[in-house]
Amino acid sequence: MARRAPRGGRSSGPSLGADERTDARERALILLYEAESKGAEVEAVLASQVSVPDRLTTELVRGVQQHLARIDEVIAAHAKGWTLARMPVLDRTVLRIAAFELLGRPDVPVAVVIDEAVELAKRFSTDDSPRFVNGVLSAVVPVLRRS
Repeated sequence: MARRAPRGGRSSGPSLGADERTDARERALILLYEAESKGAEVEAVLASQVSVPDRLTTELVRGVQQHLARIDEVIAAHAKGWTLARMPVLDRTVLRIAAFELLGRPDVPVAVVIDEAVELAKRFSTDDSPRFVNGVLSAVVPVLRRS
């Protein structure tokens, strides 16, 4: 898995800046990937971290776990020609994080959710992954994000 340099600085005030939210999504991807790769419980992976994961990373990881059955059901129904088991683990994990954000974080605009997921797929998965992730997420938006 290719790794980019961490972003510097923290935003002032109680809300997170765009870089911190992007980094939290990346950390959530890594933690969920670790849990799936090891067959470990998400809570055990969170607890095993040297430093306590930030609030947003924890929210994303726990949110995916809490809503996993619904998220997987929707992804599977809209990933034409792909089963969840056949998808690359990283693509599946990126889709799960974005699906949770569509479902459980109505404050995050749809375009941001999709753009962030596509960027994660570009950085960490195959050359075909960004297009695949974009297509699946575009199809699940009407199901998970009701206006």
